[in-house]
Parts: sequence; C-alpha cells; structure tokens
Amino acid sequence: MSIPAVKIRIWAALFSIYVIWGSTYLAIRFAVESLPPFLMAAVRFLIAGLLLYAWRRAAGDPTPSRSEVRSAAVVGLFLLLGGNGGVVWAEQRVPSGVTALLIGATPLWMVLIDAFRPGGARPNRLTLAGVLVGLAGIVLLIGPGQLTHHDQPIDLLGAGVLLGAAFLWASGSIYGREARLPSAPLLATSLEMLAGGAALLLLGTFTGEWARLDLAAVTPSAWLGLGYLVFFGSLVAFVAYTWLLKMAPTPLVATYAYVNPLVAIFVGNWLAHEPLTPRVLASALVIVSSVVLVNQGRKRPGRGVPAALVKAPQPARVEESERPA
Repeated sequence: MSIPAVKIRIWAALFSIYVIWGSTYLAIRFAVESLPPFLMAAVRFLIAGLLLYAWRRAAGDPTPSRSEVRSAAVVGLFLLLGGNGGVVWAEQRVPSGVTALLIGATPLWMVLIDAFRPGGARPNRLTLAGVLVGLAGIVLLIGPGQLTHHDQPIDLLGAGVLLGAAFLWASGSIYGREARLPSAPLLATSLEMLAGGAALLLLGTFTGEWARLDLAAVTPSAWLGLGYLVFFGSLVAFVAYTWLLKMAPTPLVATYAYVNPLVAIFVGNWLAHEPLTPRVLASALVIVSSVVLVNQGRKRPGRGVPAALVKAPQPARVEESERPA
C-alpha cells in the first residue's frame, strides 16, 4: 500500500474514533431512557465480547491462559463494571456532554494514582500543571457558582458517581499496564468485555432491574442506541483504534481524548437539545486544555519518571483515556 493510501486510512480511522466514541455518550443516554442501565450495558458488552472473541479465535489468536483470563477479568471489572457502570447509571441524571467532560478528565486521575502508588512515577511540572488546571475545570463545571443566570446546576450525585467511575477506570488502566494479558490486543479486549458484561448482568439482577424491564415500553431510540453501542462503539471503533496503535504515532492517536468530549457536547446539543451553556463551554476549554498539558508532560522526561512512561498513555487493551463509554 502506498504512503498516501496509508495516510488516508489513518485519518479515516482517526476520524471514526473521534465521531464514534464521542457520540457513544448520547447513545447511552438514549438507551437508558427506557432500558435499565446495568442490564443495557451487560447486553452491550456480552454481545460485543462474544463476537470479538469468536472472530479473534477464528483468526488464529492463541487460547488465553488462566492467568491471562484472570488478569483480563480484573481489568474488565474495573473498567466496565466500575467505569462504564457508573457512566450508564449517571446518564439518567447528567447530560451526555457533561458526562463526557467529567470522564474526559480520567488522565488526571491516572497521574495522581500513579504518583502515590508504590513504585509510581512522580509528575513533572507540566503534568502537575495539567492536573491542577483540570481540577479547576471540574470545579467550574460542577461547583455551585454560575457564570450566567441561564446556567443549569449539575446534579451533584450524578457528577460524584462519574468522578468515581473515572477513578475506577484510571485504576484499572494502571493495573492493566503491568498485568499479564493476552498478547493479541483485541482478544484481551474481548475477555474484558465478557467479564465486565457478566458482572454488570449480576449487578442489574441484584438491583432489581429485571422487574423494571418492560420490552413493550422500550423506545425505538433506545434500541438504536443499544445497537450503535454494540456494533460501532464496541466493535468498529475498537478495531480502528487497535489498528491505529500499530500504524500511527501514539501522540496522534491520543488526540481522541481531546476531541471526544467536544464531539459529545455538540452532538448532545444537536440531537438531544442538551443545554450548551457558557459554563459548559468554559469548562470544556479548561478540561481539554488540562488533558493536552498532561499528555505533553508525559512526553518529557522528568525527575523520577521512568522512560516507559514518557510516551503518551496507551490503553490497557481497551481505551484508557477518557471515557468509559
């Protein structure tokens, strides 16, 4: 394949993860309007995980060992049960664009967790500045103050759950860096989806969601949202992302963490008429800028920063940034 053709494919794949992962937040909102959140997420990941696992095994990926399955299950519990489970529950109370902003700050939590864990890396000045700017953006977004009288207050319980989800996602991502996972990235992703989906199914069962499930009352937009999450959010975008990690520079691929929250905000406003207030726009500018600073800081060696962490963060088999959506 010629170099121009490769570049076209790279930008096409990058554009797809910009749009697809940025719009999954709105798809979740549509899905949970008439589907119980945990059962909806369980169906999403179980279907996607089964399809992905069958495809990769048929393509020749080796059978994973017990230790690899166990490590993938732990990552899946952190990322999908804790991270995505928090997102789908919170989107019953918080607009999809605001959700994307709060989850988009996940790299900030990764820096803080890595700094305080034994053997972790201390952030350099640029990374630390990014963390402080990001925290200021979160305070601006969910704090009690309003820039104008037109701003609507953010649901504090939903925002708190989202911050917890981002923390769990970051924790699972850091664990996944050193865990023994299958060498085939998509096979590892499928195992994480299956483990997370099974755990979400149990959580939905224990919280009584089966009694709330009324298939006759499920709206067409909810079915479309679920289908979009399964086939585009969990399959197409993952394949494109894994291919990009092999074919494109990591800093270029990492730009999706900056773009996804912006796509979510404008898609939510366009298709769901979610409020696009001055506070949301200002917070978006601050939080996205903080993630840029954090990623730039990770590219520069600093005191106490291992060489392996100098490059921009890569996902623990599943997207590690942003967004557990």
